[in-house]
Amino acid sequence: MTAPAEDSVLLRAEGRAAYLTLNRPQAINALTHTMVRTIADALDTWEHDPAVATVVLTGAGERGLCAGGDIRAIHRDAREGTDGSAAFWRDEYRLNARIARYPKPYVALMDGIVMGGGVGVSAHGTVRIVTERSRVAMPETGIGFVPDVGGTHLLGLAPGELGTHLALTGNPVGAADALLCGLADHYVPSEALPALLADLAAVPVHDALARHVRQAPPGELGAHREWIDTCYAADTVEEIADRLTSYGDPAAKDTADTLLTKSPTALKVTLASLRRARRLGPLERVLEQEYRVSCAFLNHPDLVEGIRAQVIDKDRDPRWRPATLAEVTDDDVRRFFTPLGEAGLRLASADSSQEVPW
Repeated sequence: MTAPAEDSVLLRAEGRAAYLTLNRPQAINALTHTMVRTIADALDTWEHDPAVATVVLTGAGERGLCAGGDIRAIHRDAREGTDGSAAFWRDEYRLNARIARYPKPYVALMDGIVMGGGVGVSAHGTVRIVTERSRVAMPETGIGFVPDVGGTHLLGLAPGELGTHLALTGNPVGAADALLCGLADHYVPSEALPALLADLAAVPVHDALARHVRQAPPGELGAHREWIDTCYAADTVEEIADRLTSYGDPAAKDTADTLLTKSPTALKVTLASLRRARRLGPLERVLEQEYRVSCAFLNHPDLVEGIRAQVIDKDRDPRWRPATLAEVTDDDVRRFFTPLGEAGLRLASADSSQEVPW
């Protein structure tokens, strides 16, 4: 099947494969609620189609697979007090869980920019492909928000404290570092992607990969593991920043300076989210926690201010409230994890009401 060219998600089937193409290149394929629903419906249809053996996700345009969710819409909802974003997240997180458990191979081509919601529709897949152009990130602390779409689950599984580093700083990583952190599985040069796409229509995934997978160019994070693991093992954001500042490595000091530009509230809630995610178990329970936290941020001033500064006005000068880490108390952080009752998200098969102790 083929969708009209004006659609925000293009759907087609060829040979043994079905293809999802995110089609908002002018917005680096940022996800809308309609796109999430379209992808979910297509996955439902293809699951029961015996002609479809593999599902493949790509992004239109040259800039990337997906830059995340439509944060202008989130800014509007947070500013006006409407609930459109909560409804979007509910369906988006359900889709993230669906992708992770999809019964057929789900191949994501993570070429170019892959951030936020783009990670959610790709990095939970069966086969995650990166290229020399890949820039993978969860940059939410810079807009007064937290990693979501299962990002705290993925980053919590990264070796050592690499996930903590990426979650707090929001720094993007290239192909080799995405592989190191467990956010991707294979490297394929971007020039080989058209041939890979064609092969996926003709042969099983394993055979197609064997023709095109190569060794990724060297990354950067491996050389910094000592100070990353040492500094980010601290129990608080304040101590992490102090360790980074005093470690004696210029890269660690630069990272401390980067951290202190982010929302203090977002940093503390992100650290708590990540540490709790490691104890929660399956992705579904982590997504339930992320939904609580995301909804709570709709009522926090830093989300509106962060999006204003980075995306709306682009002055890059957010005025966080509170302005310092010391002003964000433990009770402030705990409130973001308050159960939502009947309004909460239910994905886990086990009792989701079980709480992780502080």
